[in-house]
Amino acid sequence: MTSSPPPSYTHGHPLLVVISGTSGAGKDSVVECLRRESDEFEFIVTVTSRQPRPGETPGYDYVFVSEAEFQRMAGNGEFWEHADVYGQNKGVPRRHVEQALSGTKDVLMRVDVQGAETVRQLTGNQAITIFIDAPDLTDLERRLRKRETDTDVQIQHRLDVARGERARIPEFDYLIINHDGCLAETVQAVRAVIAAEHHRAQPKRATL
Repeated sequence: MTSSPPPSYTHGHPLLVVISGTSGAGKDSVVECLRRESDEFEFIVTVTSRQPRPGETPGYDYVFVSEAEFQRMAGNGEFWEHADVYGQNKGVPRRHVEQALSGTKDVLMRVDVQGAETVRQLTGNQAITIFIDAPDLTDLERRLRKRETDTDVQIQHRLDVARGERARIPEFDYLIINHDGCLAETVQAVRAVIAAEHHRAQPKRATL
């Protein structure tokens, strides 16, 4: 069996790929699959002041810091973008982004919808933004309840926020519906988007 030739890209610089979407739609699972399947991406690990959840690995899933340390980092301008997400502080470390964009691998970033808007503004719309969503709000609510991590009030809040986030889908470059039980297909769709972006006649190029 002969190996396939490498992709014939039209440029040599890395792409900045932003994965976003509603809470519970599966964006974390999509990103985890992309990271696990190969080392072709440089993943930007978000800093958060919340406590680790069961199964989360510090430094891999998130960089976990105290509230005081998060505020110190924010005050020193160490975040490229940061926000309060469902009562939890999350920030994108500026130095990591700078190092990643100077490398050769495509840069993968997972942020909430308001974070994606900030990234678009900071890069002059040069990031590739992908919105991951469930088929509908009924399915989204079922997924949120299945996680068993939120109260009824918290779930309702997430659904209310999701309605507003879904209204902003036209701001994104791509929309990919993550159907239940079809994670592999969703990941493949993301890969197809990235491959197509590498072949644009005038590819996007994010800089800080």
